Amino acid sequence: MLYALIKIPVRLALRIFCKNIHTAPSAVYRRRGPLLIIANHPDSFLDAVIIGSRFSRPVHFLARGDAFTKPWHRKLLGWLNMVPVYRLSEGKENLGLNEYAFRRCREILHAKGIVLIFIEGICVNSHILQPFRKGAARIAWENRNLAGFSVIPLGIAYSNLHGIGKSVNLLAGNILQADPLFPYQEEPKNMRHFNNRMLEQLQPLIQVPSSQNNSKTTRTWLSMPAALGYVIHILPYTLIRNIISPKTKGTVFYDSVLFAVLLLIYPLYLLLVGLCLFYCGVPFPYILVILAILPFLAMAAIHGKKWKLQ
Repeated sequence: MLYALIKIPVRLALRIFCKNIHTAPSAVYRRRGPLLIIANHPDSFLDAVIIGSRFSRPVHFLARGDAFTKPWHRKLLGWLNMVPVYRLSEGKENLGLNEYAFRRCREILHAKGIVLIFIEGICVNSHILQPFRKGAARIAWENRNLAGFSVIPLGIAYSNLHGIGKSVNLLAGNILQADPLFPYQEEPKNMRHFNNRMLEQLQPLIQVPSSQNNSKTTRTWLSMPAALGYVIHILPYTLIRNIISPKTKGTVFYDSVLFAVLLLIYPLYLLLVGLCLFYCGVPFPYILVILAILPFLAMAAIHGKKWKLQ
């Protein structure tokens, strides 16, 4: 339920947070039936947010298990379609809990749902692929005989990996049937073969977009709204950025935390602006128009050149 409620606000927020998200025309994002999405992982939870926002159906994400330590964390993240998976670095005692993750993936796929797994099993702020783990191969292997089951490689790449105003390329590979990906009798050989095939598929899909603006014309007509948007938003944005930056220093979570905080705080900021205008005697219809325009001014300030939030 929570996933469905926040999907539209997330899509709107991504239009402000990112300059553009280029999704190659593909029927993948509307495909029916059980799907296993296999993606690279350069920018923490923002990867999952962007990928999930593109699909017409709900996507279930495998997420690092240490985020599920408290009961209310587990409940909240469960509402957001996240399934915990544990690495050896998070303690040998937790590895047994991974059986729940694989069982939950089987349930989702047998219900014709979508599972997203980051095959590297770790996030590094880099577009260079890290060594693949065996989790994706195991999920595909255990469900290979499921009717209609497909595997979809998905490459995601950013013009920058730190801050707002990024361009994003999200490219889908060929839709693969699972059973032919396991041609051997021995399971270890099949696991290696599967990962090698995924490497062949994913590598050409990771295409880093240019960080340059698309056209001088666009920059020209954005100059005035960008300047206004900059003035209106620079103070709250700078405060949020300066709080988040030291807390996430040395980690891969800056973008994810910044996006989440802005998603939560920005509606409150609009409410505060609306109250200030109301107490200044501005007529209510005008207040509604101003509040409707503010997100577009924020977008202009991110897309602008001279006047630019960054």
